[in-house]
Amino acid sequence: MSVKQHTLKGEFSLQGKGLHTGKEVIAVFKPALENSGYVVVRTDLEGAPAIPATAAFARFADRSNCLEKEGAKVFTAEHALAALYGCGVDNCTIELNGEEFPILDGSARLYVEAIRKAGVQEQEAERRYFEVAEKLEYACPETGTRITLLPDNGYSVNVMVGYDSPYLKMQYANFTEGETDFVAEIAPCRTFVFLREVEHLYSNNLIKGGDLENAIVIVDREIPEQEVARLQKIFGYEDIQIHQGVLNNLNLYFDNEAARHKLLDVLGDLALCGRFIKGRVIAERPGHKANTALAQQVYKAVLALEKEDAYPCDLDLDAEPLMDVNKIRKLLPHRPPFLLVDKVFQVTENKVIGVKNVTMNEPFFVGHFPEEPVMPGVLMVEAMSQCGGILVLSQVPDPENYSTYFMKIDNVKFRQKVVPGDTLVFKLITLAPVKRGIVTMKGFAFVGKKLVCEGEFMAQVAKTKN
Repeated sequence: MSVKQHTLKGEFSLQGKGLHTGKEVIAVFKPALENSGYVVVRTDLEGAPAIPATAAFARFADRSNCLEKEGAKVFTAEHALAALYGCGVDNCTIELNGEEFPILDGSARLYVEAIRKAGVQEQEAERRYFEVAEKLEYACPETGTRITLLPDNGYSVNVMVGYDSPYLKMQYANFTEGETDFVAEIAPCRTFVFLREVEHLYSNNLIKGGDLENAIVIVDREIPEQEVARLQKIFGYEDIQIHQGVLNNLNLYFDNEAARHKLLDVLGDLALCGRFIKGRVIAERPGHKANTALAQQVYKAVLALEKEDAYPCDLDLDAEPLMDVNKIRKLLPHRPPFLLVDKVFQVTENKVIGVKNVTMNEPFFVGHFPEEPVMPGVLMVEAMSQCGGILVLSQVPDPENYSTYFMKIDNVKFRQKVVPGDTLVFKLITLAPVKRGIVTMKGFAFVGKKLVCEGEFMAQVAKTKN
């Protein structure tokens, strides 16, 4: 039985301090289109840049995951992503008015509670899975860290942590999708830090938003009274106590809460692969660097599968198209010889499939090249963008009053030359919801079932002057 994708029923917001910056920030979670995944929008920056929460934009940062796109950065998304993933949300847009997610109570509990209150609704598209076919692994011998992903029918995560500490020598935690209660057993588990690390982190401008309410501080040595006084000043507490190796009167939810929190981080970091996973994770002394490195391996495998799956294999080129060239002319302002889409076979909310028949009569073959006619790559890109324009303008009530304009082209690759007699099939998928007239798309161009060109596009939909 197939599983459908899900998004939020309604939006919600959470406010709090960033763990490392200590700055107040508001995160607004909104429903999103099918296949858009998780996207973070920095509303405090000019142009409100959108950063897809995928491993393509993952960067290593000390004690958190980091996403960066063209200079716009987002830190500490792992608890929010784990909450979305654990609650079965495939698609969500998150508007953030700062560079860091609120740490809240140091766990994913408040995120989960807000998701459940807002509700989750089913979408029409089927959920996208990455089914592990072969072993993937990241290891760091210096730290003893190893995280392995193995083939399996479902999703499970097994975590082991061990430290040179009498209070945290070895702990284990396990999660099995469909068996473990993520909401009750994993989401509430809070981040932790050793007391010996606190002053070092403060001196490096980290954990400015940390306090005794959102982190478990583990004490594994005797501390003199003058150090207690200094800690009271750092944390702003009048009275600091130590109970069973934990600073202040914080009660642990589970004996292995530290391991469970590491498991929470693994779930959040691996969500950057962009798919729900069918496989078994074995994580030994995991950290954000290792988790992200494995997520990047998975993401590369996902991209390879997407290239194989991108071709609309059920497309019948002899069938009656949804739009012929006359209907296309009503949507696009382009005219021959620069109208480069002949037919459109499918248009949905976030996808378009179009066709260009390449003939020897194309005017560009006169000069490109007289002895060896090859379609210019730039015109393949233009043709794909025209298909994208059809996708966007088909959803506007008065498309004759609008045009689409390139803002950016990224990651364009040409795989094979296109020559007279070829039929180009284009498939474009939106990467994020249209916001403020800005649309981002991933495009593929095929001849037969061979991928000949691909790229990512950003365009602006603007009203033309009357």
